[in-house]
Amino acid sequence: MAAKKILFVSQEIAPYLPNDEISSLCKKLPQSLQGKRYEVRTFMPKFGNINERRNQLHEVIRLSGLNIEIDNNDHPLILKVASMQPVRIQVYFIDNDDYFTKSDDDIDAFGSNRSDNDERTLYFARGTMETVRKLQWQPELIQCSGWISSLAPVYMRHLYPELEGVEAPKIIYCIEPHNPDMAPIDPQLLRKLNEDGIPAEVTAKYESDKMDVNTLHRMAIDNADAVVFLTETPDPELAQIVADKRLPVLHKSEIDEKGTEVFQQFYENL
Repeated sequence: MAAKKILFVSQEIAPYLPNDEISSLCKKLPQSLQGKRYEVRTFMPKFGNINERRNQLHEVIRLSGLNIEIDNNDHPLILKVASMQPVRIQVYFIDNDDYFTKSDDDIDAFGSNRSDNDERTLYFARGTMETVRKLQWQPELIQCSGWISSLAPVYMRHLYPELEGVEAPKIIYCIEPHNPDMAPIDPQLLRKLNEDGIPAEVTAKYESDKMDVNTLHRMAIDNADAVVFLTETPDPELAQIVADKRLPVLHKSEIDEKGTEVFQQFYENL
């Protein structure tokens, strides 16, 4: 039986970013699945405080060089890779000097207070999907974790049908805790999505939003097949949306109790 392909699109993975509960989970989970009926690939942003020398990152020339246009500006895609030890899973890093260079004003490792988080999120989604397409690799499951991964489900559903293979992949969206001082999302995101090819009827329902991180979560949930709450107490608004859609849900308490093994059963029941 062929291994099932699963793509992890993660906001943070240890040891590349500080080792905490979430980054540790995003490391342990793909490691626990590799070789157990799963073929795993992992993507994350190359945030500026990731030490390239210590973590042995190197650029993949054949996958770099694409220009991603956002709001009439070209942003070169730089793709770097490292090997996650001890099981040697390749981690692909989406890099760009315009979006992921470390700033002294950043309040956390992700630059959650930046005014251009809309474009950073868009760029990461496009860069990930374009690289997966270049790899000619069709995942059967896509798990996206964290707000910076939130547009990947939107792009997957509406702009990359060739990645769907025989049937559309199942998309799992993980809602992580976020910095309470995170900046609002620029309302121009909706226009930029439309200009990138996302249909206006897809974005119209968010036009009345106050455009914050919950808008990004809602966009992901609306294009997901299942949701994982990695927060101690799920946001009531998001929990209600998930309940209304009758999506399968995995809660942090279940993960704390059973460990990464609970994910495999969760995937198999989708």
